[in-house]
Amino acid sequence: MATLQTQNSKRASGDKAVGGRLFVLDIASSGRIFTANPDGSDVKTLVAGSRMPDGIVVDVDAGHIYWTNMGNLKKNDGSIERADLDGRNRKTIVPEGGTFTAKQLHLDKANGKLYWCDREGMRVMRCNLDGSKIETLVDTSGGDSRPGADAMKWCVGITIDPKLKKFYWTQKGPDDAGVGRIFRANIDMPAGQTAATRSDIELIFDKLPEPIDLELDLENRVLYWTDRGDPPRGNTVNRAQLDPATGKPVSPEIVFTHLMEGIGIALDVADDRMFMTDMAGSVYSAKLDGSDKHTLIFAAGNLTGIAFAKPLS
Repeated sequence: MATLQTQNSKRASGDKAVGGRLFVLDIASSGRIFTANPDGSDVKTLVAGSRMPDGIVVDVDAGHIYWTNMGNLKKNDGSIERADLDGRNRKTIVPEGGTFTAKQLHLDKANGKLYWCDREGMRVMRCNLDGSKIETLVDTSGGDSRPGADAMKWCVGITIDPKLKKFYWTQKGPDDAGVGRIFRANIDMPAGQTAATRSDIELIFDKLPEPIDLELDLENRVLYWTDRGDPPRGNTVNRAQLDPATGKPVSPEIVFTHLMEGIGIALDVADDRMFMTDMAGSVYSAKLDGSDKHTLIFAAGNLTGIAFAKPLS
């Protein structure tokens, strides 16, 4: 999940000279973060030694990268780290055990919050940008102990709609089971309710192959997500228009196919393009409607989260 802080230029058709950088997570080998140009060139490793990194966002204005570490999936040792855009000044802001298995990440810059999903922890969570005030917004455990064994309760992808004050998240279900779901709830907790009892949770889509990462095009009111499940509906990028009044997605469509266990997605709405990753190690680009497809990077490890940001100095 990527949050784009600044968008200055409009992309001409076929123009590859648009600025910005990609930031990509690789859980293989050294658990690295690498950066590249939007055409896949100039690949540079920024950080190594992360513990199963999964979600990443970039705050250009503050000069920070934030990412989640899943850690050991059987232990309560997930964490969130921060570094400068060049990879220096690395700092843990949510310590190991502050979350169980931290997955996809979203930056709400305006309100100074990080949102993430905790998979085996069966939660949707958030905190301040310095890691303080950790909160659980949704608890799907139903009283189950952590790590949760029921994949139907695993929360994975996350995004927010600041206009309607909603957040959306995915619960992927078992591998390739066709029971994945997308939910949403109000950013503000209903009075007198808790993360486990809140009554404002809405089911948006169900019977999806295995939905993973979410992105929201706020300008055009379109929800995008990757799906890791089996073809033909899985290993895809999907999108759905949001109703202007209610914000509920309608008429989902598949716009990109043939991912190899698709995970991350990042949008560059100003330049009409999106970027995706998969576990086979590729980074892809396409226009927002799925046309003009390109493989930018190939066999680069096991890739999870991706963010796009511009401009950079």
